[in-house]
Amino acid sequence: MMTRRGFLSAAAASLTASAQPARRPNVLFIIFDDWGYGHASAYGAKWVNTPGFDRVAREGALFTHAFTSNPKCSPCRASILTGRNSWQTKEAVSHYSLFPNEFAVYPAELEKAGYFVGLTGKGWGPGDFTSTGWKHNPAGRAYSDRKAQPPYSGIGVNDYAANFEDFLSQRPKDTPFCFWMGFGEPHRVYEDGSGLRSGKKLEDVTVPAYYPDNKLVRSDLLDYAVEVEYADAHIARALRKLEALGELDNTLIVVTSDHGMPFPRVKGQIYEDGFHIPLAVRWGSAMKGGRTINDFITTRDFAPTILEAAGVKAGPTFTGKSFVDILRSGKQGVVDPSREFVLVAKERHDIGRPNDAGYPVRAIRTRQYLYIRNYTPDVWPAGMPETGYRDVDDSPTKTLLIANFDRYYKLSFGKRPAEELYDVEADPGCLKNLYAEASMTMVKRNLRDRMEKVLKEEGDPRLNGNAAFFDTIQYTGPRKHSYENWLKNQ
Repeated sequence: MMTRRGFLSAAAASLTASAQPARRPNVLFIIFDDWGYGHASAYGAKWVNTPGFDRVAREGALFTHAFTSNPKCSPCRASILTGRNSWQTKEAVSHYSLFPNEFAVYPAELEKAGYFVGLTGKGWGPGDFTSTGWKHNPAGRAYSDRKAQPPYSGIGVNDYAANFEDFLSQRPKDTPFCFWMGFGEPHRVYEDGSGLRSGKKLEDVTVPAYYPDNKLVRSDLLDYAVEVEYADAHIARALRKLEALGELDNTLIVVTSDHGMPFPRVKGQIYEDGFHIPLAVRWGSAMKGGRTINDFITTRDFAPTILEAAGVKAGPTFTGKSFVDILRSGKQGVVDPSREFVLVAKERHDIGRPNDAGYPVRAIRTRQYLYIRNYTPDVWPAGMPETGYRDVDDSPTKTLLIANFDRYYKLSFGKRPAEELYDVEADPGCLKNLYAEASMTMVKRNLRDRMEKVLKEEGDPRLNGNAAFFDTIQYTGPRKHSYENWLKNQ
């Protein structure tokens, strides 16, 4: 039987414990460069083995409907950092642009709240953030001293996991951290044939329907898979380090990508495989693991989610919606029915057209349909033929498609109609445009009206009478592929 003194001592201890502030969670944000949805063993892929990503998904949640609002590196990363849709980020809507300093970014907000913040690898970019007053990359201060010896020449030398360990060793005691691990993989270039040399098999590859199914394409995809797996190994190392430090279960871990794979008709293009991205989230005991979640999540939702998890209020410039409630719900499938669609956009990605013109697109993706509005259908969507279709990364697959002026070439490089409509449930490759079918009249009208209403509400200059703004955005990258440079060399 407990004595009165014992009871009072226990009560006092309980009060003291309850008065202690809860530990704020650490944040580890991991982002691949050019990694497409479904290309992980957690999603059922047989030709890409991703035990690091799979562990995060298994012990947390695997998301099936995560999307970027702009399928290119720097525009997507701007959306992630600012918690804003691409058309809300001013100059940062375009690739190789300036990064405005008028919008808050979540790493800086956490740093102000006492977090220790760092970055390794690719943060925001490519583009110019120094001209607008940023003292370092908006994703954090860089940790990049440690180098690796990759197995193939196409892979970068950053030892991401070792640099993460250096960051952790410099963290002040009892200080929560926020770290951005930005892989340079599987961005091109690849060592040709590295996939086959690694032991992978051509017959295991799933070839998208918009490519010819042959050895060259399959081998190119295996080279891509090798780079995904190399980066994934750093996830496994980071998890083991956190586990050894006793910090794993107090760390919110987000693993995702900026857009689809660096292949024709994917990267930078407004089709399903271009903007549909992988996503897995782990948060220790704060969320139930082993779940698959089908809610629509966009890149602008990451920042408000991270801030809410850290107990930091997201300011008025963050327009995304936190999904902490979904993580904590313990439910799977569709948790929040209000998350039923996403909007996607692009303006100028890479140059190669006269006057550095872009290829403006807006689109809406619902559970069944993808409606696309191409505002300049008379323009080549992937760049000018004369300058080499610069909106598409060079690759064996690209070379093959250009050499054969057939349906596959047209799917990737040919001009597109002003409006497109696809049933993505039945046609995930977006091969059959339903826009002209009479039975789709109300579907396309409703989707277009819904998209334009939201874009106007969100201040999209293209919908609010100021589309000319996008033509004023400075291009900060190399000009060797510009149309004007091509003319000069004729």
